[in-house]
Amino acid sequence: MLSILTNCLAVLTILYALLLVAYSYWFSKLIIFKPVHPAVNNEPTHFTIVIPARNEAANIKACVDSILAQDYPLDFFEIIVVDDFSEDTTPDIVKEMGLLYSNIHLLSLADYFKSDEMNSFKKKAIEKAVSHAKGNWIVTTDADCIIPKHWLSLYHAYILKNNPVFVAAPVMFIKESGVLNEFQVLDFLALQGITAAAVGAGKHSMSNGANLAFEKSAFIAVGGYQGVDQIASGDDMFLMHKMKVTLSNRIGYLFHPGAIVLTKTMSNWKDFIMQRIRWSSKARYYDDNSIFWVLLLVYLYNLFLLVLLFAGAYIPVLISLAIKTIFELIFLTPVSKFYQLTGELRYFPLFQPLHIVYTLVAGLFGQVKTYTWKGRRVK
Repeated sequence: MLSILTNCLAVLTILYALLLVAYSYWFSKLIIFKPVHPAVNNEPTHFTIVIPARNEAANIKACVDSILAQDYPLDFFEIIVVDDFSEDTTPDIVKEMGLLYSNIHLLSLADYFKSDEMNSFKKKAIEKAVSHAKGNWIVTTDADCIIPKHWLSLYHAYILKNNPVFVAAPVMFIKESGVLNEFQVLDFLALQGITAAAVGAGKHSMSNGANLAFEKSAFIAVGGYQGVDQIASGDDMFLMHKMKVTLSNRIGYLFHPGAIVLTKTMSNWKDFIMQRIRWSSKARYYDDNSIFWVLLLVYLYNLFLLVLLFAGAYIPVLISLAIKTIFELIFLTPVSKFYQLTGELRYFPLFQPLHIVYTLVAGLFGQVKTYTWKGRRVK
């Protein structure tokens, strides 16, 4: 029996290494986007920036201030903050800012829905904002994000050059001190590298709601979140996949360091695990089969590593771990250069045992019916 498990681990190790080779190749083909000076008859794209917010009094002002600091004409973008049944002063802060800036608007989900009749709060927030949006392009971000100065200018240039209907863009955690922060940064670095590589190659429907844009008319054309609105998570990837299969695969990735949106890591291990459970909870609903099989491979590989470790097969596990670490570092090295985080890779091998355990825990518990997020139970 042990020999069979060892052989299975060998096969999974080879498949995992080949997967990383593919991601490394796709990432190497990415070229930093070079904005072309727009023709004089092309006026700026009209953007509506949508920010769903729940209990974000500590973060919302800094987020909105960073958007207002854009090198983009104020007349060509608006900000809609959608209050998601906040129990703090989030809506009051937005109202005060709205008195100073006419392009800041506040919507409240409580004016349209009852909280006990909903499951996917963020999708409802975005849908409601889109229905009020004046812009022909919607850009979404999160209330705890800090936005780079050239964000909208880069989106505008990318839209003019490539004529997409959906654009994914890079996100990274803010680097701070502490083991938990370090672990999250490294883990997210891999996720963002895979997203850039796979989307750039036209392979997976992957994106992050903290930094993406879509054409308003395309959102309406695919019926918004209809068909996936009962799923709590996945406002980003499900919408992207619907547009990919419906609208001639006009999907793009804005690969430019000036487009990186920064967001905060979770402050404690419990919130971190709950965040990852929330992310993994949508896995069983994916229509993009390529993502499903990749996730299954990764989960089985980590499971076999742990099972064989407990079975006492130390040499095969150590060999597999060494191969895993080498191929992951090969992939992560250019990714870390793009995000200017090359120094963080020195800690990467130390986090391998923790990463294996967390992957299995988040993957398993992500398939249960409920989890806790932002103070409420979500199905």
